Amino acid sequence: MKTSFLFASICVLFTLLFSCTSTKEEERTTKQTTDKQQVETVETMAKRHVEAKLGIPANEKYSLKIYKSDLDGDEKEDAIITVNRMEFARKDAERSNKTAQRASIGYMGNHNYIFYFDGGLNQISPEIAIPSSPLVPLTISFEHITSEAYKDILIDYRIMNASFRDYFTISTHTPKKIFQWKNFDGLVKGDVEAYHFEYDEGTMGPVKDILVKKAILLQPKNEVDPFTYEPQMEKTDILVHRFFYHPSKGTYMTKK
Repeated sequence: MKTSFLFASICVLFTLLFSCTSTKEEERTTKQTTDKQQVETVETMAKRHVEAKLGIPANEKYSLKIYKSDLDGDEKEDAIITVNRMEFARKDAERSNKTAQRASIGYMGNHNYIFYFDGGLNQISPEIAIPSSPLVPLTISFEHITSEAYKDILIDYRIMNASFRDYFTISTHTPKKIFQWKNFDGLVKGDVEAYHFEYDEGTMGPVKDILVKKAILLQPKNEVDPFTYEPQMEKTDILVHRFFYHPSKGTYMTKK
């Protein structure tokens, strides 16, 4: 009986020791997994994700930039990743024997992209092409427009001798375009237009109105490349249009 009792006690002790060791090992494994997830930041994810989604070969030179802000109100830092594939645009034109033709329109095409990094989900979205000239990379800025709790995305890009601005907001973890207008047109040649933007209390709700005001574009005195030159502009207080956000249509409109 004593031998049986001793054997049973040893078994119980061994079971407890093994259970404690397993629990500690599981805790260590869980901690290592959590630490690995914390290390996997947008910086470490971006290059791998972008190259996979766009099929970028290892020998291609391209530019990648990351712009950070809270873009959905969950108090987690999000980001917009921009990608410019100028080298690909040039080589693609050469392969097609259309270098001169495409150069004459600034290599217009889908060579500028954005990706959205959701800080709450720790995920990067599929690519969103911004049809434009890759001679000038996209410029990203942020502004409180649809909410004071988070910022929206402003994307400036070039089309030949003109510059445009797109406005995006995040809806269900996805960038959604809600407005577009010119920054300027007619640089060096053509009919000159120039605008700047201000924001005011919303006409139909909390989303701010966008005020498009006239600006004066200062044409360069010396010869420049109209596809890449960034002109100076002087703001005026002349209101051209007042756009308000229509909640049911999900876009900006203006009164005729």
